[in-house]
Amino acid sequence: MRTFLSPTRLLLNFAVLLMAFFILGPILWLAAHAFVSGWQYPNLYPSGFTLSWWSKVFVDSALKTAIKNSLILSPLVVLLSMVICLPAAYAAGRMNYWGRKIFMIGIFSANSFPKIGLFAAIATLYYTLNLMGTFVGVMIIQLLGTIIYMTWIPAAAFAAVPRNLEEAARDAGASKFRVFRTITLRLAMPGILVAIVMSFLASFDEAQGSYLVGAPSIYTMPTEMYSLVQNYPIQVAAVFSILLALPSVLLLGLARKHIMGGQLADGFQLK
Repeated sequence: MRTFLSPTRLLLNFAVLLMAFFILGPILWLAAHAFVSGWQYPNLYPSGFTLSWWSKVFVDSALKTAIKNSLILSPLVVLLSMVICLPAAYAAGRMNYWGRKIFMIGIFSANSFPKIGLFAAIATLYYTLNLMGTFVGVMIIQLLGTIIYMTWIPAAAFAAVPRNLEEAARDAGASKFRVFRTITLRLAMPGILVAIVMSFLASFDEAQGSYLVGAPSIYTMPTEMYSLVQNYPIQVAAVFSILLALPSVLLLGLARKHIMGGQLADGFQLK
């Protein structure tokens, strides 16, 4: 007996296919152009295949510098964000002090509107402090985008640690530092790792602020894309785009278990 899909199921399948097309389509387009010598409309097939475009990316001094800047800046920004935000996250997650919710909402609201106006105001301050076009200036700009992840998600992770486990360890004679190291920090570590991944990606992919305060002295991979689109062959831009996307794909793949397990969503629940 032949069975037919219901209209709702057909609509759902169509929506999934449409979403896959919009997500995978650009990726497949980039992958195709990164390995072809030429492919112009209306030709149905590329004129040939080559790996020469990949070597051009690593030979070009401007592109190499942008890659180096991104790979140096992002880890430093994440480390600085951890030093600044994790103590605040611990306090927000484990202590019930006056103004706690106001503090958390203030961090969230600062990231709920377009940042270009904030970046323009910061640029005015940067001119006064001589931070325009400096490594430190770009680092501070990127740091602003990591604060929400490095505060909210670890705060939820710290808050989820059962207090009775800490009390039992203290009753057994463990010191406060040992309780924190072996119980609190260990149980909160999955949420902290998610925060580290999201903060790294926020720093690595930040373009507007980095371009506004860094150009023309400091270029990162996202800001170098502005020049690639205008001044380089489309194949070079395709290769560089793949290199730019690789950290996101790899890190999200590694953190998938914790993100899908609810660590990311739990981090934005204010309790």
